Amino acid sequence: MKEHIFNIKSEKEFTEVALSIFKHQFQNNKVYRSFCDLLYIHPSDVKTIDEIPFLPIQFFKSRQVLSSLEPVEEVFTSSGTTGSITSKHFVTDIQLYKESYLQGFAHFYGSIEDYVVLALLPNYLERKGSSLIFMVNDLIAKTNNQESGFFLNNLQELTKKLIELDKKGQKVLLIGVSFALLDLVEIQKFNLKNTIIMETGGMKGRRKELVREELHQILQEGFGVAQIHSEYGMTELLSQAYSKGKGIFETPSWMKILTRDTEDALTIQKTGKTGGINIIDLANYNSCSFIATQDLGKVHNNGTFEIIGRFDDSDIRGCNLMVL
Repeated sequence: MKEHIFNIKSEKEFTEVALSIFKHQFQNNKVYRSFCDLLYIHPSDVKTIDEIPFLPIQFFKSRQVLSSLEPVEEVFTSSGTTGSITSKHFVTDIQLYKESYLQGFAHFYGSIEDYVVLALLPNYLERKGSSLIFMVNDLIAKTNNQESGFFLNNLQELTKKLIELDKKGQKVLLIGVSFALLDLVEIQKFNLKNTIIMETGGMKGRRKELVREELHQILQEGFGVAQIHSEYGMTELLSQAYSKGKGIFETPSWMKILTRDTEDALTIQKTGKTGGINIIDLANYNSCSFIATQDLGKVHNNGTFEIIGRFDDSDIRGCNLMVL
């Protein structure tokens, strides 16, 4: 199945693989099967990806969402406030995750060996089980460059390294959480020519929340770059979407974004309308590839998408059977 997932060349192929995976997960994932049964949906009734049921993401907080009997190799956990229930993604084939993020990065940015990767992800480093740290740690290793690495609280050292590497013409990827990138540009203004600044979101209570346009404007001026890139991923996924500016995200060929009606969770909307973000991530072969998130967004005609906000708990209607 790996070969099929990562070699999709057309919409027709995507649909064929997605329907095949839906059937596999219906038959082998007890949680997903129960959810489909509650909706009276069977693979024999499903002919298009719009008809596939999307599992509410909250199930990852209360159930083991597994479509495989193989031993679990990694458990990725979400960050959460003290006392809150965190999501757990049980991964039985870590190679699927590695293949997904390595091929995804190469598709959008080229060979990882061309880069020095500097990671400013303090709040992720401070806990175990982060899928983002797992990915970035492997990307750092794959650069084969001793300059690559993580930075926790040593912003002065990071500042010096950024300026030196950029001046040498070295391609640099600085990936960081929003609040940490803001901390950095407050102590130093840059004029970077060879560096990609990529934010992964997240104030995590460290600063007041900013709308994307305001955040990116501050970071563009602080780093002296024309665009701020973004990474869109989550604990419950094994694939990432990337934005090279203006908050417009693209997916790799094995990932697709749809939006659902905010009042009727089972209805998939046409492109151009704001709705709940539904994600098809075919790399989630051994868990669940069809997930209804708590993000609000809009999909454009060319398949790109943007994130507009999040549902309040009170706004989540329908499709949450069995969650609690």
